[in-house]
Amino acid sequence: MSDEAVTWTKSTYSGANGGCVEWATLDSEIGVRDSKDKTGPVLTFSRTAWQSFVDATSRGDYRPDA
Repeated sequence: MSDEAVTWTKSTYSGANGGCVEWATLDSEIGVRDSKDKTGPVLTFSRTAWQSFVDATSRGDYRPDA
């Protein structure tokens, strides 16, 4: 899949220091990358695993300041 066909979304927890991640839907998976290295590696997760992470984060199980 070419990068032109992918819409990347930056995390709402991104800080002013540039330490940001972006995510995108890649066919049947979710891709996550470093926003400072757009041509670098992309981690991929199943939609189920990604949703579990998002749900856990929403519950407060993962805190960016911890």
